[in-house]
Amino acid sequence: MMMGDLLDHTAMEAAFAARDRAADGCFVVGVLTTGIYCRPSCPARRPKPENTRFYLKEEDAQAAGLRPCRRCRPDEVARDRAAIDRVLALLKRDPSAHGLDALADEVGYSPSHLQRLFKRDIGLSPAAYARALRSQRAQDMLQGASDVTDVIYKAGFESPSRFYAAMEGRLGMTPSVWAKGGEGMTIRWALVKTSLGEMLVAASDKGVCRLAFNTPAEDLVKTFPRATLVPGGDAFTELLGKVIAAVESPSDVSDIPLDVQGTAFQERVWQQLRLIPKGETRSYAELAAAAGNPKAMRAAGSANGANPVAVLIPCHRVIRADGSIGGYAFGTAIKEELLRREKGES
Repeated sequence: MMMGDLLDHTAMEAAFAARDRAADGCFVVGVLTTGIYCRPSCPARRPKPENTRFYLKEEDAQAAGLRPCRRCRPDEVARDRAAIDRVLALLKRDPSAHGLDALADEVGYSPSHLQRLFKRDIGLSPAAYARALRSQRAQDMLQGASDVTDVIYKAGFESPSRFYAAMEGRLGMTPSVWAKGGEGMTIRWALVKTSLGEMLVAASDKGVCRLAFNTPAEDLVKTFPRATLVPGGDAFTELLGKVIAAVESPSDVSDIPLDVQGTAFQERVWQQLRLIPKGETRSYAELAAAAGNPKAMRAAGSANGANPVAVLIPCHRVIRADGSIGGYAFGTAIKEELLRREKGES
C-alpha cells in the first residue's frame, strides 16, 4: 500500500495490517484500549479492529487524548524526515565534502542509524547517493566543456580514473565525445508511418537512443548537436523493423538494444518500467517503491516522463492510483491504444 492511496480507510487498514513502512508519516493509528497512537509499521501486536482509529495527523490523535507509542515513536517521524532533508541538502551542496560520520553529527544521529534511515527512505546509502550526484554533475558540466579533466575535478572526483570508473556503462559515448555534443558519433534515424502516427526512431552503434511519436527529426539536434545524423541506411533497417513491430504488435522487446542515460534514480525507474509485464500497469507510488524510494512519487513521475525511448521502456504502463489513465508525452490516445493492444483487446 503506497502513499498515494492512503486517504482511503480500507487502504490504511491494509497498510497497518501489513506493517507497511512506506505508510509511516502518512497517518497514525490510535489504539483506544491503551491510549496510544502508533506508526503503521509498529512491530507491536495488532489490536482488534474495533479498538483502532486512523488519523491523518498526529495532532488529531493527540487531540483525542492519545500519546505516542514508546516502541515505534511515531512522534519522531517528523524529526527523521527533517534529518534526511538536511543530509540531502548538504550532499547536493557539495557531494564530496561530507562523510557518514560528519553527516551523522550534523543531524544528531549515530552513523549506523542514519545509514539505515537514509537507505530506507532514499534507496541508496549517503555515499552511493553522493557518488550519483557527482556523476550527474559531471555529466551536466561536460555539455559544452572544453577541458574534460577540469570538469572531472570540479565535479568532485579525486582523479580521472575514479570518474571513468563511476561513469562506466552510464554514458553511450566517451566523456570527451559527450563534452563535444556527440562529436564523432554517428546516429542513424528515420521517420516512419505507424498506426499510432509518425514515429521518430534514432540509434547509435550501441542501440536505440530515441523513440518518439509525432516529433520532428530536429529533436535529435537538441540532444546531440554535434553528432553526425544520418537518415536510414542498411545497417539501420533490421533494427528499425524490430522497433516498428514492437509498436504495431506488442511483444518482448528485450532483444532490442538501447543507448540511454539518465541520473541514477532515473535509470532505476527505467529498469523497473521494463519489468512491468505486458498487459499490466502500475501506479506512480508502486513505481517509486520498486525503484527503492516509496516516498519519491513525484520524482518517479518525472523520471517516467524523461524516458527517451517510448514503448521500448514502457512508461505508458504507469497510471494514476485511482485507475485513471494519467498523462503521456505523446497524448493519452496513444497511451490508451498501447495499453489496449497489450491487453489483447480487439
